[in-house]
Amino acid sequence: MSLYTIGDTHLSLGASKPMDTFGGAWTGYVDKLREGFAPLTAEDTVVFCGDLSWGMTLEEALPDFQFLDALFPGKKLLVKGNHDYWWTTANKMYTFWNDHGITDFELLHNNCRFYGDIALCGTRGWFFEEEQDGANEKVFKRELLRLETSLKAAGKGEKLCFLHYPPLYQGYLCREIVDLLEAYQVRSCYYGHLHGGSHRLAREGLRGTVEYHLVAGDYVDFRPQKVLDGTPQ
Repeated sequence: MSLYTIGDTHLSLGASKPMDTFGGAWTGYVDKLREGFAPLTAEDTVVFCGDLSWGMTLEEALPDFQFLDALFPGKKLLVKGNHDYWWTTANKMYTFWNDHGITDFELLHNNCRFYGDIALCGTRGWFFEEEQDGANEKVFKRELLRLETSLKAAGKGEKLCFLHYPPLYQGYLCREIVDLLEAYQVRSCYYGHLHGGSHRLAREGLRGTVEYHLVAGDYVDFRPQKVLDGTPQ
């Protein structure tokens, strides 16, 4: 039994935006996902750090959900990404998945989940490339509230955080998010969103009191990254 994470699968089995067109690491990425997930079992848990599917609606994303559901039989925790346009209310998503026999998806959104005694927290986050107009400022503040809600729900035990957007980047640091991670004593933070040439600009390792890890699909060769090993206590 182990905990894994990966971001940015960018599946497009029911849409028309296959990432193979970008070449490089994305060539044959669906087959790479099959191979990367092959060792996982029903006892394992994977946190997906956003940008799961290019589907614009739940119906359009259904083949991608079904692909992930069949990929491995364990629990799948989903964080929202900036390209997850299919994302809607929790009730609608759970109803849709249940109606299609998909029962091992759980949202990591305005809440936290637990792997044994370890709290798994997360939200989409925010990114400095976004234009900082009034509407985007509201979204940013909402993301801060969601992150703090998740961290508060974790209690006083050990915490891991999963975001879509990187909270730091070469020449940039989202002080508000990093401050929350440090204030709530998060041990490690995992994020996606960065692709291709942007990989070299990522910041990893211990920064302040938190360890940071980029887990975007094309960065980790579409293999889920092990976070914790063994049966949770």
